[in-house]
Amino acid sequence: MQKLILLYFVLVNLASFVLYTFDKYKSRVGSRRTSEKKLFLFSLLGGFVGSTLSMIFFRHKIKKTSFLLKHIAIVFVWLVLLYVYFFELNAFNFLK
Repeated sequence: MQKLILLYFVLVNLASFVLYTFDKYKSRVGSRRTSEKKLFLFSLLGGFVGSTLSMIFFRHKIKKTSFLLKHIAIVFVWLVLLYVYFFELNAFNFLK
C-alpha cells in the first residue's frame, strides 16, 4: 500500500510540475491560462513539491503575493501532515 502512495505522490508532483510549467508557457505566448483554482487543486492533492519546483525554476507566479501566500499555506499544511505521519504515527516503515 505504501508503494502505491509513493507512486501517487510521484505522479501528482510530476503532473503539477508540468501543469505549472505549461501555464507559464501559455502566459508567455498569450494563450488562455490555467485557472488558479486548478493550480491550487494540484498542490492540494499532493503536488506541492512539483508546483514549488516549477515556480522556482521558471519564476512563475512568484511576484503575485496573494498566490504565493496561498501556496505557502498549502505547503505548510502538507509539511505538518507529513510530520504527523512520519513522526507522530511512527510510520518509518513507509518504504518496506
